[in-house]
Amino acid sequence: MRRGVVALAAFVVLALGAVAAWDFIKPGRQVPPLAAADKRATAIVVEKEARRLTLLQGDRVIRTYRASLGGSPIGHKQREGDSRTPEGDYRIDGRNSRSRFHLSLHISYPDAADRERAAKNAVPPGSDIMVHGLPNGLGWLGALHLHRDWTDGCIAVTNAEMEEIWALVDTGTPIQIKP
Repeated sequence: MRRGVVALAAFVVLALGAVAAWDFIKPGRQVPPLAAADKRATAIVVEKEARRLTLLQGDRVIRTYRASLGGSPIGHKQREGDSRTPEGDYRIDGRNSRSRFHLSLHISYPDAADRERAAKNAVPPGSDIMVHGLPNGLGWLGALHLHRDWTDGCIAVTNAEMEEIWALVDTGTPIQIKP
C-alpha cells in the first residue's frame, strides 16, 4: 500500500513538472505584440490594500485587474526574502517573455533609497520584483490564485490578463505602488 502511494506521488510530481516544462518550451508559444503607441498605458497604479492593478492613459483608466501580492504584503519591502511587495514610484525596466511565469515585466526595485535603507540594516534589498502571470504550467488555476497572496514580492495576475498588460505596457512606463 505504502509503495503504491509513493509511486503515485512520484508520478504526480513528474506529470506536473512535465506540464510546466512543456508550457515553457512548447513550440509556437505566442507572445502578444505591443499595442500601437496611442493605445498603450502611460502609467500603472497598484493599490496593495485593494489588491488592484490599474493601467492608465493620462487620467483615463484603460483596464483594472485584481492581483495577488507577496505573501506578507503589509508595509514596504525591507530586505530580500521578506515576501513584501515594495511601495513607491518605480518604472518598468525590462520585459521577459521566457520567465518562469507567464510573461513578466520587471520593476526597477530597488532604487537608490531602497539600497541605502537595506545597507543601513546590513541586509540585501532584494530584486527581481515583477508584474507577471501564473507559474508556467499552472495557468489553468486562473483567478483561483487570488485566494491568497503567494508571490515573493511580485504582483501576479492571470495569464490572459498578463497578455493584455504585456501588449499595453512598454519599457519605461512608470508604476506607482501604493500601500
